[in-house]
Amino acid sequence: MGSRSKNYSFRKSRVRRKVFGTPLRPRLSVYRSLKHIYAQVVDDASGKTLVSASSREAGEGAKGSGGNIDAAKKVGKLIAQKSIGASIKKVVFDRGGRVYHGRVKALADGAREAGLEF
Repeated sequence: MGSRSKNYSFRKSRVRRKVFGTPLRPRLSVYRSLKHIYAQVVDDASGKTLVSASSREAGEGAKGSGGNIDAAKKVGKLIAQKSIGASIKKVVFDRGGRVYHGRVKALADGAREAGLEF
């Protein structure tokens, strides 16, 4: 592994040491690739994904770029709608080792706008 991926792995593990999803307050995990952004609501106690959303399913994959801030905001709103539908209102935010900036921040803002609390 190169030093860039080692640094990313270290930051990701540092965040995960502090953030743990419980059944009452699951973890909202964000993964950002070059073309898309993905979000999952995970209960770490049981190790299960409760809800997931991505820019691929938000309608951004075919017609536009799933790797921009607008797509991330739509994914945030989509994950919030799905979570509230599954009676999850409060989550813990896991930025996945990425800086809370740009697409990661847009996803968080979109989720907050749609009613998710963290």
